[in-house]
Amino acid sequence: MVANAPTPKPGINTRLTHTGYDPHEYHGFVNPPVVHASTVLFANAAEAAAYNKRFTYGTTGTPTTEALAAAMDALEGSAGTVVVPSGLAAVTVALLGFVSAGDHLLITDSVYFPTRRFAETVLRRLGVEVEYYHPEIGTEIAALMRPNTRAVFTESPASNTFEIQDIPAISRAAHKNGAVVLMDNTWATPLYFKPLDHGVDISIQATTKYPAGHSDLVGGTISANEKHWPQLWDTFRALGTCAGPDDTYQVLRGLRTMGIRLERHQASALEIAKWLQGLPSVSDVLHPGLESHPGHALWKRDFCGSSGLFAFVMNGGGRSNAHAFLNALTLFGLGASWAGYGSLAGHVSLRDRTIAKGENYAGPVIRLQIGLEDVPDLKADIQRGLDAAAAVSD
Repeated sequence: MVANAPTPKPGINTRLTHTGYDPHEYHGFVNPPVVHASTVLFANAAEAAAYNKRFTYGTTGTPTTEALAAAMDALEGSAGTVVVPSGLAAVTVALLGFVSAGDHLLITDSVYFPTRRFAETVLRRLGVEVEYYHPEIGTEIAALMRPNTRAVFTESPASNTFEIQDIPAISRAAHKNGAVVLMDNTWATPLYFKPLDHGVDISIQATTKYPAGHSDLVGGTISANEKHWPQLWDTFRALGTCAGPDDTYQVLRGLRTMGIRLERHQASALEIAKWLQGLPSVSDVLHPGLESHPGHALWKRDFCGSSGLFAFVMNGGGRSNAHAFLNALTLFGLGASWAGYGSLAGHVSLRDRTIAKGENYAGPVIRLQIGLEDVPDLKADIQRGLDAAAAVSD
């Protein structure tokens, strides 16, 4: 062995298994304690007056939330992470932390709909000027920057239609203008894309999805780089949006197997996406991992994997055909969310968009969440749906 040789960086599954908690800090128990707490007692009056011990009150964290935050910091490469009750809370807390009345906020037009709803209601009521941009804008976003542009909200791939954003180019333009860059990175997780390594300042995840992985809880995390961590932490403390200990523990437990689950989601989704490409009843497949995808080169440059969520476009037809497809499915559930062990399907609506409307789609857009079932069974179920859709005259 070479003297003073650097220690190899552990693989992702090794890090997922061991980050966030040291069993020997708590009597050797493998998993961290689930701490249910509001009040934290101080040893004496002087300590209580100082109010600066490791834990002070339940809303600012417990050993349970600290374990998950530490694990996320290790994955994100962040200076600090806060744990919140839902993915939407992760979005709203992050935005409230970095925009104020009179500020101009740029949001990708393909954003997750609840994010748009928050922007159109709460943020506009608070005096924030919201403007949407096309997800494929890239360097041209510089033309939308104003003296009062304080933040740019990104999401890549795009929600439902899976356009890939040029995150490094957008980040450079935003930083040149003094704006903070936020990204909803739920689709890729920091396993397949690390936002802070590509110029993003605030990385947002719905831990409801792949970290938890079992469709039985909601949660979120917000991770910040060193420059923006103090402001995020101050906002989190002011809003009191603390996650409950039981859900936090379940997320941390799910995190241990996320790498293995993502590998299966990725492989199955890619196999099904490639199969769909060859079907005459399918006009297009919206999966950035496919070479035919317009954003594939950007995806290949910046990402190191894909998840189990993508969409396809039916070759003609309308709402009746989409409903016939969905109603014929037996393995795919019809429900919100994704990233659990079971497959899901849904008819995509683009009515909320102002720029990226997708008028040129040949037929209904169907979003698929590919779960952990066997691929041949899922293919047979999809074919059953396509046959049912073909039998309908819309």
